[in-house]
Amino acid sequence: MTQGSGNTEKLATEPVDGSVRARLRAFLETDRVVNAIMTLIIFNAITLGISTSDWAQTNFGTLLNIIDKTVLTIFVIELLLKLFAYGFSFFRNSWNIFDLLVVSVGLLPQTTALSALRGLRVIRALRLLSVIPQMRAVVQALLDALPGMGAVIVMISIVFYVFGVMATIMYGNAFDEWFGTLGRSLYSLFQIMTLESWSMGIVRPVMIEFPNAWAFFVPFIVITAFSVLNLFIGLLVNTMQSAVEEETEAEFEKLRELVREETDQVDAHVLELSEQVKALREELQKAREGGA
Repeated sequence: MTQGSGNTEKLATEPVDGSVRARLRAFLETDRVVNAIMTLIIFNAITLGISTSDWAQTNFGTLLNIIDKTVLTIFVIELLLKLFAYGFSFFRNSWNIFDLLVVSVGLLPQTTALSALRGLRVIRALRLLSVIPQMRAVVQALLDALPGMGAVIVMISIVFYVFGVMATIMYGNAFDEWFGTLGRSLYSLFQIMTLESWSMGIVRPVMIEFPNAWAFFVPFIVITAFSVLNLFIGLLVNTMQSAVEEETEAEFEKLRELVREETDQVDAHVLELSEQVKALREELQKAREGGA
């Protein structure tokens, strides 16, 4: 009676198309559909790259445009199916919103004023981030590392500002092109931090007029290029390791829960068999007493 009333209440509360949406969700989440979308994304990225060639545009421009519009249509249909299947819960997933924004760029009108936006079509390749779970994990690790990276960015900004002011004061008059203003000094220091032509391009010419300039630039390189930047790498590695550990712990928890459920079922069966054996013993005992 209780089970029947529960089914009646469930049928009364569920929407009529609930089963249709459930089947559609199951279909969209199958490996076959996910792999097909991933293959289509890669194919579209390749065709967009080919379309940058003048020779390809001359000989296959019409075909490339048809392929691009066809792929965009498939992506739009996929998103519409997801919107129908998930309803408002579609917007609770940040990756769905990311896919919606990426696909929406391709729907912008290709007028002369917005011709520069046509190049943004290639960002459809970024949909691989939402399709491949490993890439989603990497992006999530980057997002989780942002708070710690913010502190490192503040610290390196202070270091840049201090050294930028010092470089402008000490070398601005002699080397106006590199250190004439605070902005130029910051840009030159950024080039030095990346170790791009820092020695022969900037530091050694400065040392010709200021022989002790190495005492300024070498500590700056050690602090920025070798110390602070390694903090970014350390934060990312630590965050990704934590994410992997959390995922592993979640898998272990699922296994524990499964084992616990199986154990409970086995205990229930054993208890039931024990009760049956006890009942059989009582019946045998009564049969013996009756026979006596």
